[in-house]
Amino acid sequence: MSAGDFRVYQPALPEVCPREPLRMVLAADADGRCEIFTWQAATGTARRVTDSRDGTLHCAIDADARVWWFAEDRNGLGQWYFEEFEGGGPRRPGLTGLRPGLPHGLAVSDAGTVAIGLGDGRGTTVHIGTPGGPARPVATVDGPALLAGISPSGGLLALSGPAGSERAVTLLTRTGAPLDRLSGRHGRLWALGFAPSTAGTELLLVQECGPESTAPHEQRDGRQRTAGDTLNSRYRLASWRPGNGLQPHDWCCFDTEITARWYPEGRRVLIRQDRHGRSTLVTADLDRRTLTPVPTPPGTVLDAAPHPGDDVHYLWTDTATPPRMRSTAGTRLPALATLPGRAPGRHGELWTDGPDGPVHTLLSRPESGSGGCPPLVFLVHGGPADHARDAYDPEVHSLVASGFAVARVNYRGSTGYGPRWRAAFGEGVGLTQVADLVAVRADLLRRGLAREDAIGLWGTSWGGYLTLLALGTRPGLWQAGVAVKPVADCAAAHRSGTPALRALDERLFGGTPETVPERYARSSPLHYAAAVRAPLLVAAATLDAKCPPGQVRSYLTALREAGVAHESLWLETGHDGYTGAHHMTVLTRAVRFLDRHLRRSGTAHRAPRPSVGGVPGETGTSGAPGSRGPIPDAVHRQNRRSSHAEGHHPQRPARG
Repeated sequence: MSAGDFRVYQPALPEVCPREPLRMVLAADADGRCEIFTWQAATGTARRVTDSRDGTLHCAIDADARVWWFAEDRNGLGQWYFEEFEGGGPRRPGLTGLRPGLPHGLAVSDAGTVAIGLGDGRGTTVHIGTPGGPARPVATVDGPALLAGISPSGGLLALSGPAGSERAVTLLTRTGAPLDRLSGRHGRLWALGFAPSTAGTELLLVQECGPESTAPHEQRDGRQRTAGDTLNSRYRLASWRPGNGLQPHDWCCFDTEITARWYPEGRRVLIRQDRHGRSTLVTADLDRRTLTPVPTPPGTVLDAAPHPGDDVHYLWTDTATPPRMRSTAGTRLPALATLPGRAPGRHGELWTDGPDGPVHTLLSRPESGSGGCPPLVFLVHGGPADHARDAYDPEVHSLVASGFAVARVNYRGSTGYGPRWRAAFGEGVGLTQVADLVAVRADLLRRGLAREDAIGLWGTSWGGYLTLLALGTRPGLWQAGVAVKPVADCAAAHRSGTPALRALDERLFGGTPETVPERYARSSPLHYAAAVRAPLLVAAATLDAKCPPGQVRSYLTALREAGVAHESLWLETGHDGYTGAHHMTVLTRAVRFLDRHLRRSGTAHRAPRPSVGGVPGETGTSGAPGSRGPIPDAVHRQNRRSSHAEGHHPQRPARG
């Protein structure tokens, strides 16, 4: 397979071998599903490693160029396997004697010790051993947890728990003996991984902190500060060393979410910041206390990683351009499917006044039309700890190419606007976000950018939840809705969801359905099902552990009993399917449904197939998370490169 043949299902940078940086491994499209490939940058050649019925997504490569992948069933349960980079030899289990579990982290030390975190739906157990050898359990924790890394010597392990809890980060010896516990009670805390240097053990972290620390890193988009910007808390780098404890780097502080990775040499870190729907890169030298921008085009950097020789690989996109892999040193990287030109449409943004500051919206419109405003679709992102990005999205492409305008609103609770915006849930869970959608709708009408009789909603996961809630609480404002794998009954979703999602619900609602039942009921779409007036398409998954099918069925029953016009589509998949066919089924059905109900003439137009092979994961993305999007303060979604402080922070050389 040549570089031009790669069509990445969920665009992701290749993982690079630390000792042989021209050897890489990545997930890429294979006959409509995601599988694992090796990539030899010196020759530009690839080799397919996996071939599974439902696809494979998680992969890694260690310092000895062993290729790792997580083989899982349709319920997400499985094990790690590895083989040599060239193939031809046996495929061996990462550690023997393990029962299938959920992937909660993989890390391999320079000394050859492998650590594997596996979840059972209730907690996480960390096992260590040598590759292919017997597993030895060293630690078991209840509730959400993620193996965040192993030190180069293999002597220390880092576990991430809920970022705002007493066990935000736990340091253990390789025997499982507790060494230190870092609390997030006075500033949420996320572990980013151990430094690659063997000169000393150092763990990198991101910490949420108050404004007294220092002024934030200077804004780079030229916008004057507004009430919506973060004024009361920041994100800063911190590090931990044995005997020294947690040391904040007050000089390295940012006003919106960041993530970071160690450079292979020295105490330098590559930082990626998400801000107002876009992102930038900067190098922080921890010894010199300097920040140096890494030039990238305006848009979104979905992922970035430093490599030997000061080579930075990054995955860049904007709304009109599918993701492209780039190397600052000119290293040959796999080519991604692209377009002959820009994606169709005119792409801009607007800000709408709101009670907690301006609400930011990315707006895409068809190039031209027959006059008047085209029908408008609110494409509601998931999360809530996620945001709509100035990034290519096949759903936006398909809608705009079909003659729709698309509004992507970064409502309160979204990342990329600082901790204050993240915590602004004044009107209640879900209801706050719906209020922002309604405010933006009114603003678009005032500006003459929308027609009151042709406005629809489309969301996945948490975005699907907001779609249902908006249709039920503000029924007169919308003419159609599409909810994909949604939360439809908050209490039922809590009862049958994962521990990570239960923890998220309890943080958002301030308790369980038993302790604060009125809050769950007030924010639950089921409570308003009978009030829905717009035609509705609900797509759900029979194996969905994050937005379980039972609570969706209860909602559909309530619609039927109330005589609400609706359609349903069931997929034999989990929340995060790996096959392109499932995504295409939903995409085509949704665009045609909206076309049928939002066209003033009633004439249906055929929904075009996205022009780029591969469709991003159904997380509202990112993949999430989690939560119904990426999961803050919990076990993070393992199949998505998150770009905010709550995201999945890769530990060299592996992602869990």
